[in-house]
Amino acid sequence: MIVTLIVICEVGFWVLLAAGLALRYVAKMPRTGAAVLLCEPLLEVVLLIVTAIDLKNGADPDFRHGLAAVYIGFSITYGHYMVTWADRHFVHRVLKGPRPAKPPRYGMARALHEWKHCLRTVGAAAIAAGLLQCAVWYVDNADQSESLRGWQARMGIVAVIAVIVALSYTLWPKQAPAGQQHQYEEPAGHRER
Repeated sequence: MIVTLIVICEVGFWVLLAAGLALRYVAKMPRTGAAVLLCEPLLEVVLLIVTAIDLKNGADPDFRHGLAAVYIGFSITYGHYMVTWADRHFVHRVLKGPRPAKPPRYGMARALHEWKHCLRTVGAAAIAAGLLQCAVWYVDNADQSESLRGWQARMGIVAVIAVIVALSYTLWPKQAPAGQQHQYEEPAGHRER
């Protein structure tokens, strides 16, 4: 049931996103569109509550519960980024607005871009590990909690890989081809937060 709910939450995220953007731009109802977009975090709250109820009802902690924690962590840290990305592309493709700026490809601008993704990923791993730790305390059985501890270790590995990738772009920045000047600027009003 947990895995099915994760799939439903993911589909729900994209449905709410499409509905919110359509209300905002096509129906010219920006406040209603924003309200729909603000409902997206409720999906993670529902998933968290159902996971806790599943554990409370005696389910053995396993892959599903770990996956739920990871999904929630990544939804929290990447959610705003994905909404902003979709907003820009919706305006471009549906409303024929300006083409969204591509991520930087070279130099320190690319390194900074990678560090922003690194911070999101490390944050997601930390949130997932925290939720998993709460589940470990909740279950209060070392044998049953082994699967959850395994997910915590995986999140540590994900965080380390994210830092290594960002560090590699900092230490060995990719240079623009000779004669090609690359200047990256984010469009006004669309800066990453």
